[in-house]
Amino acid sequence: MPADRPALVQLHSDIDFRVADIRAVHPDWLCAKGCATCCRRLADVPQLTAAEWALLQEGLAALSPQHLQDITAAMATLGASPARPVTCPLLDPTTDACLVYVHRPVACRSYGFYAQRDKGLYCHDIEAHVAEGRLDDVVWGNHDAIDQRLAKLGESRALTTWFAEWRQTKDNVAPC
Repeated sequence: MPADRPALVQLHSDIDFRVADIRAVHPDWLCAKGCATCCRRLADVPQLTAAEWALLQEGLAALSPQHLQDITAAMATLGASPARPVTCPLLDPTTDACLVYVHRPVACRSYGFYAQRDKGLYCHDIEAHVAEGRLDDVVWGNHDAIDQRLAKLGESRALTTWFAEWRQTKDNVAPC
C-alpha cells in the first residue's frame, strides 16, 4: 500500500460523510445515479494524484475487456487538446453510470457537494435549485480545503497521461 493511501482513504471518508449528511437532509439531491450532467460537462480532463491513480487502476483492472477498449478509445479521442466541454472517458454512455464508481477520484466524489466559485467549479443545476428556493438551506463545502489535502498527496497529472502510461506498460509487458 502506498504511503499516501491512508491519507486518501481518510479524505474519501470525510467527503463521503459530508455527502451522506447532505443526502440525509435532502433525499432528493440532484447528484445521484443516472445524473451524469457533470460527467458530460467537465471543464478539462480530470487531474489525479498518484494515490488516486493507484486506486483507479484497481477499478480499471476489474473491468471487462470491452469496457477497457471503450475507455481506451475515449481517452484517445480526448488527445492533447480536448474539445470543451469534456465528457469523462470513464462514463458509460449507454447507462450514464461511472464504470469505476467505487474507485473514482476525489473531484468526482466532491462535485455537486463542494464548490470553487472563483473557478466556476460547482453544479449550476444545484445553484438553480438554490436560487429557486428549493434548496434554500444548502451550505456548500469549500473545495479549496480538499485541494490543500490533495496537494499533500503529491503532484497531480491528467487522467489521460496516467492512462496512456498504464496502457503502454500493460501492452509492453512480455507474457510469462
